[in-house]
Amino acid sequence: MKKYIIYILLILLGAILGWGISGGFKTPNSEASEHQHSHEGKEEIWTCSMHPQIRQDHPGKCPICGMELIPASQVEKGDKSTFKMSEEAIRIANIQTSVIGSNSTNKRLQLSGKIKADERRESSIVTHFTGRIEQLYVSFTGEQIRKGQKIAELYAPELIAAQQELLEAYQIKGTSPELFRAAKQKLLALKISESQIQQVLERQNIQENFVIYAEQSGAINQKKISVGDYLKRGQVLFTLQDLSKVWVEFDVYEQDLELLNSHGVLNFTTPALPNETFTAKVEFVDPIIQATSRTAKVRATLNNSQQKLKPEMFVEGTFEGLQQAHSQILVPKSAVLWTGERSVVYLKKQDETAPTFEYKTIEIGNAYRDQYEVLNGLNIGDEVVTNGAFVLDASAQLNNQYSMMNQNLLSATSDSEIKTFKNTTSKTFKKQLNQTLLSYLELKNALAADDQEKAIEALNKFVQALNKVDMNLVKGDAHITWMKLKKELDSDIEVIQNNDELDQMRKGFIQLSDHWITCLKTFGIENKLLYVQYCPMADNNKGASWISEEEDIINPYYGSSMLSCGEIVDTIKE
Repeated sequence: MKKYIIYILLILLGAILGWGISGGFKTPNSEASEHQHSHEGKEEIWTCSMHPQIRQDHPGKCPICGMELIPASQVEKGDKSTFKMSEEAIRIANIQTSVIGSNSTNKRLQLSGKIKADERRESSIVTHFTGRIEQLYVSFTGEQIRKGQKIAELYAPELIAAQQELLEAYQIKGTSPELFRAAKQKLLALKISESQIQQVLERQNIQENFVIYAEQSGAINQKKISVGDYLKRGQVLFTLQDLSKVWVEFDVYEQDLELLNSHGVLNFTTPALPNETFTAKVEFVDPIIQATSRTAKVRATLNNSQQKLKPEMFVEGTFEGLQQAHSQILVPKSAVLWTGERSVVYLKKQDETAPTFEYKTIEIGNAYRDQYEVLNGLNIGDEVVTNGAFVLDASAQLNNQYSMMNQNLLSATSDSEIKTFKNTTSKTFKKQLNQTLLSYLELKNALAADDQEKAIEALNKFVQALNKVDMNLVKGDAHITWMKLKKELDSDIEVIQNNDELDQMRKGFIQLSDHWITCLKTFGIENKLLYVQYCPMADNNKGASWISEEEDIINPYYGSSMLSCGEIVDTIKE
């Protein structure tokens, strides 16, 4: 018996010692230490300053760029318009900056254009009578023609008959002078010259072939006939272009047209004549803007008697405009991110312990080659990012900060805008909201899982639970607020129900989540901690929020394609 008692005592003693060794005996210091370690282990999150969507509970390297991860607590969360980066991130992204300067000289436009033929100096050589071409004296495109030069020889039956009438009328000229004048006038109308008519009268024989002479000088632009062709009266043989004067045409962007005036001077050069500079005055500005290039043609006429300038030659020129009345602030074009609605730059902040960049919206004016005029938003001496601005903007967007495409950081209503009734709302009402919340979370998870059938089922449950919430449990302003929110939620539900595609249902879920977040912040919940999570890329980069019970990101707006895209931006407590 004593033997069994000894065994039992030894077992109890071992259990007590084991409990003490395993942590049963704790000093106040050890308890504080354990609490501290537990707290640290839970709170410390590691992220990448260049890719803030990377979040993990231990240090290491970024899986995207290979940089060392830093504690998320070091990432500034206060000012959403500023963005911090490590020196290593700046080096990898090749971020470069420039200091803003000014320009107080004449407004000068750099222009590109071409030499064009003067349309007013184009002409055609035509035949004034019918006939067949027997011989051509000019035969190829580009050949220079002088006024009065032989062009072609035609066999013309029409002229043979007209000559016969002339000779017969000539015989009776003394008695019928009017008949002779009419026969002669007929040949003159057919562009037969006085000398040619005189030759017919002197020789007293009919000429079968007649020569066509050039009435204008120029280069053959188009050849339209060949030997043996039979021509009708008025038919074109050649088109000529007189190049003794030419046009120079430049393309000017619509925003630069205000700089042009009738007294402006164009100075230009062409690669074909590198040692010569040409000068001309603006004569014409096209009143129509080209839809594709957003430019208008600006034209000047230039004397080209030596034929140095040829049509279609490329030219580069400058236009001297009006004197600039004030100093301009100019920013490199590479620094400006332009969305069509606004222009954005990233400004490097001075006197910061770590490299810090500020998102800045600016107003730009005229463009000058590789610079923009800044009308508002920057000052001389500011330092802006000129290389790598897109990298900064993308990182800011993923970090839920102001960026080119991300102006509304949170689609849900902020706490400061919400009138809360948490303290006066009954527990019964909160429990009914909790029951509705379960259906909402089920709907969220179904969208994240790309399961449309379950999403529809969960939505129906949400509707049923929402309709069971007793509005009589809230009074006064709280009752009015609930009725307004209920109306908004009903409208959101209708949008989702009217769409049978998953992507369209997700769009309706955006507004539903916004109003549901507002609802829970207004009236509170019972014994729960919820996380408001946010994806800046959802809704075409406008960003969208949702509610989750877990800290882990499970994105309902992209499903399996980007399941973990997003971050926690707020919490909702009872």
